[in-house]
Amino acid sequence: MSSLSWRLAHRMVSHGFTITFINTHFNHARLLSAMPTFCSNTNPSINFISIPDGLQPGDDRNHVANLCKALMTIMPLHLEELIIKMMHEQPEHDKPTCLIADETMAWAFDVAKKTGLHTAAFWPASAATFTSMRNIPKLIQDGIIHQHDGSTKTSGPSGEIFRLSPGIPLMNVNHLFWNCLLDSESNKVIFHCINTNNESIKNAEFVVCNSFYEAEKPVFDYLNSSKILAIGPLLSGRRFGKPAGVFWAEDTTCKAWLDEQDVNSVIYVAFGSLAILDERQFQELALGLELTGRPFLWVVRPDITGKAIIDLPKGFKDRIGDRGMVVQWSPQQEVLAHPAVSCFMSHCGWNSTMEGVSNGVPFLCWPYFADQHLNQTYICDVWKTGLKMIPDENNMITKEQIRDKVEELLGDGEMKKRAIEMKEMATKGVDKGGSSFQNFNTFVSAMLV
Repeated sequence: MSSLSWRLAHRMVSHGFTITFINTHFNHARLLSAMPTFCSNTNPSINFISIPDGLQPGDDRNHVANLCKALMTIMPLHLEELIIKMMHEQPEHDKPTCLIADETMAWAFDVAKKTGLHTAAFWPASAATFTSMRNIPKLIQDGIIHQHDGSTKTSGPSGEIFRLSPGIPLMNVNHLFWNCLLDSESNKVIFHCINTNNESIKNAEFVVCNSFYEAEKPVFDYLNSSKILAIGPLLSGRRFGKPAGVFWAEDTTCKAWLDEQDVNSVIYVAFGSLAILDERQFQELALGLELTGRPFLWVVRPDITGKAIIDLPKGFKDRIGDRGMVVQWSPQQEVLAHPAVSCFMSHCGWNSTMEGVSNGVPFLCWPYFADQHLNQTYICDVWKTGLKMIPDENNMITKEQIRDKVEELLGDGEMKKRAIEMKEMATKGVDKGGSSFQNFNTFVSAMLV
C-alpha cells in the first residue's frame, strides 16, 4: 500500500465507500512496523487484508523482475479466492462492488471480470509515462525500440530522443520504465509485464491518474479518452488528521525545527524511498549543503548509500550545528507546505513532484532512474519551475555545483512566480468545479452503480 493509495482511499471513504486494502504479507508487515498502532487507529471504513506475493520470506523484493513474475503468477489465484469468499460470507451491504488496482497489477482486472466487479486502474505517475507504455506498438513500428525486449535501436549510451506527438515532452528510450534496471534480462521481464498489463487494462472501466489536466494538457488531449481521468494532485491525508500510510516511520520533530527558521530559507532534500547514492556522492552532497551556508532539512534513509552504516563527513555535525537537520524520514507534505521551505532538492518521483507543485516550491532536480528523468523534463523545460543538477565528467554532482545551483534557483524570482502559478492551477483543479474535482465525481459515481 503506497501513500498515494492511502490518499485515494480516504477520498473514496468521504464519498460513502467502505475500503478493503489488499496488501501482500510482506508489505503489510512493513506497514505495521512503521506504524504499530496504525490499524487500530485508522478509519473504521478502511479494512486490511493481506495475501502472499509468491516469493519466499528471505527473497529479495527489491529485485523487480523476480517480484513481477511472482506477482503475476501467484497473486491472481489468491485474489480470486479472496473475492469469492467475501462475496459469499459478507452481509449484502458489505459485499464488494468494485476493484481498484494499481495499473502495474492490471492482471487483477482479469480476476474482477470473472467476478462481475466494477473496475478502475490507479496510475500514480504522470500521464506522459502512462502514454509511453501504452504506445509500445507505435514505438516498435517507428523503429525506436526492439520488439523482443523494448531496448533502444540506437547504439551509444545517450539513447534515442523521441516525441510521441507535438506538445508532449521529449523522451529518452534509455529512461523508459522498462529500460531502467541494471541488467538486460530484468528489463526484458519488465517489458513483458508491461505488454501483458496493456492487454489486461482493457478490462478496466477507468484509469485514474494522480495528475491534473493543466499540468499535462497536450498528453490528455493526445489520449483523447473519457476513460482516462486526471484526479490529482492527491494530497496527504494528514492535513485532515489521518495517517499517511507510508513504510518508514516519520520523524515529526523536524516540524518544530522548521518553525524556528526564517520564511523561504530552508533547502529541503529528499530522494524518495528507492534512490541510492554511492558513498562519494553522498559525502559530496553533505559538503555541498554545508557550502551553501543556508539552513537545510535532509532526509537520509538508513539504506540511502546501500550500506549498513552511514558516515557523514568528519566534523560535519559540529560545523553545521543547528543550521541543518538530518532525519531518516519526514512528513513530506507538511514539510513542503511549511513557509520556511524555499526549494526542494528531489529525485523527481511523480509523488514528490506533485507535492512540490501543490505547494508552489521550486525544484533542484536530481533524478535517479525511470520516469524521474521525464518528470525533470516537465519541471525544468515545460513548467520551468526548477533547475537540473548535471553530473560532471566523473558522473559526480560536485559540492560547488550544489552551492551554485541553490544560489541560482533562489535568486530567480520568475521561477518562484511560475511555481506559484502552478500551485494555483493545481488547487483550482481539485476545488469544487475544477477539472480533477469533476473527474473524481465521474469516477466514484460509476463505481457506486
